[in-house]
Amino acid sequence: MPQTALRPRRSVLYMPGSNARALEKAKTLDTDGVILDLEDAVAPDAKATAREQVAAAIRADGFGSREVVGRINGLDTPWGEADLRALAAAGPDAILVPKVSSPAQIVRVASLLAAAGAPARTRLWAMVETPLAILNIGAIASAAADPANRLACFVMGTNDLAKETRARFTADRLPFVHWLSTSVTAARAYGLDILDGVFNSISDEAGFRAECEQGRDLGFDGKTLIHPSQLATANAVFAPTAAEVEWSRTIIAAFDLPENSDKGALQLEGKMVERLHAEMGRRVVAIADAIAARG
Repeated sequence: MPQTALRPRRSVLYMPGSNARALEKAKTLDTDGVILDLEDAVAPDAKATAREQVAAAIRADGFGSREVVGRINGLDTPWGEADLRALAAAGPDAILVPKVSSPAQIVRVASLLAAAGAPARTRLWAMVETPLAILNIGAIASAAADPANRLACFVMGTNDLAKETRARFTADRLPFVHWLSTSVTAARAYGLDILDGVFNSISDEAGFRAECEQGRDLGFDGKTLIHPSQLATANAVFAPTAAEVEWSRTIIAAFDLPENSDKGALQLEGKMVERLHAEMGRRVVAIADAIAARG
């Protein structure tokens, strides 16, 4: 499925919708995106206030180039449909739907968004955080084949997966690797971006960096975060390195030469490169340029 304009999603920070100061601070942080949360981070007696604050913050804008996403409560809760209507009217870049376990949920939310008059640019992001989501991940991703469903991104909910499966968090995340990799594969099959789950220990910088590197190596576009102190590391790990960008430009330039227009492979600086490497390189360069454009 064709994507909307390519944008970096190295770092996407959760901000509690009930905390007005946090919502304002989000406008100043070096993050590619913010998730203004109405679900887990908000107590039941603060749900209505949080909804009003998040909708007002989205309408007021001021987030600059940061992608603005609102996470609603589930539609099976007392707050979900009101959240959806309020955010649809406010018009964020995307609405994040929790505990998606079937494609039917995506279709339903997209239909409700359209009925509520959400702008066409507002996308749907889906939390992957239940055992059923993992079992149905290909079918859920396939909802992106219909543009009316607005589906653009998966977000891993590793804490909920741990709770539901009783899997333990280990330094290498071995119990989660299959779920993570399967979700990446499904996302890529249907042209979706995908973000890794949060790292819970704010003080463990080395552990956080290692998990970012693992997520990058598994194919994730970026990481969801719980604290601003994690931003610099996520931004660094999920960005192409200067060497990667330079090598990508070298490959692209070589295949763009007229004498190489009909060649599928070249020998370049002692390495064999194929045309697919030029295609990969174009994405690396595009992401690097998008990061640079953020300033």
